[in-house]
Amino acid sequence: MAFNQPAGPPASRQQVARLLELLEAAGHDGFRDARGPMGFTQRQGNGKFTRDEAEAFIAELEGDAHDATGPSQTEAPTRLTNDERSAQALPTGVLAAELQRRGWVVMEP
Repeated sequence: MAFNQPAGPPASRQQVARLLELLEAAGHDGFRDARGPMGFTQRQGNGKFTRDEAEAFIAELEGDAHDATGPSQTEAPTRLTNDERSAQALPTGVLAAELQRRGWVVMEP
């Protein structure tokens, strides 16, 4: 299989239309707009899905529409920089001491 090629038959027009309808109902302008929040690949961002992929995304979006307590798919996932990951790995006391050394006021929540 070539790089970034679908691993199955293409989605039907009805599946792609339904998926686009659900994405627009979720507040996206189209496949490209939903690429990050939905985790679409570049191929999927261009509106090209396999039947299984389209079916899974439709089920996911319809599940969110019926489950008000479910997580929102419109929020972009948070990606941390290397510096942010390093800061999270520091013990709280060390981080607080460094912030105080730099002139910040630190207090417990």
